[in-house]
Amino acid sequence: MTIVNAEAGIEASTTLPTVTITRDFQATPAQLFRAHTDPEIYTRWVGPSDIDTEIEHWDARTGGSWSYVSKRGDERYAFHGSFHDVREDRIVQTFTYDDMPDGVSLETMTFEDLGDGRTRLRAVSLLDSFESRDGMLASGMEVGIVDGYAKLDRLLADGEV
Repeated sequence: MTIVNAEAGIEASTTLPTVTITRDFQATPAQLFRAHTDPEIYTRWVGPSDIDTEIEHWDARTGGSWSYVSKRGDERYAFHGSFHDVREDRIVQTFTYDDMPDGVSLETMTFEDLGDGRTRLRAVSLLDSFESRDGMLASGMEVGIVDGYAKLDRLLADGEV
């Protein structure tokens, strides 16, 4: 199954419980790395436009961990995970939605330098089952991805990353 729009490609494997997100940015790999590891920048772009994110804990290094809460009015969505490998060209981390603590995904994100100041971000999430993967796809994650990356585009264009 593939969901494609002008901003990002989202693909679900037919043979593995994975979701792959691919998105090109007018940015260097170093800028995208910073956008994903600096908590002050991360909270400014992650997720849907109508959600505010607050970092509870952030230690973006190999062996570190993180947690944050996204809020929309009275709604709260808490997430946490561990950074397994943090390098300039790759981040490997776990991701857990606190309301579904058994649904841990392993995410590998790479930043590929395309030249001319462009970088391809590729994120592969491996979930524990096809059911979990399908639930992730049905959760409205596409809105968060598209909105979030549009916010990140604006931060990059304004020189804030």
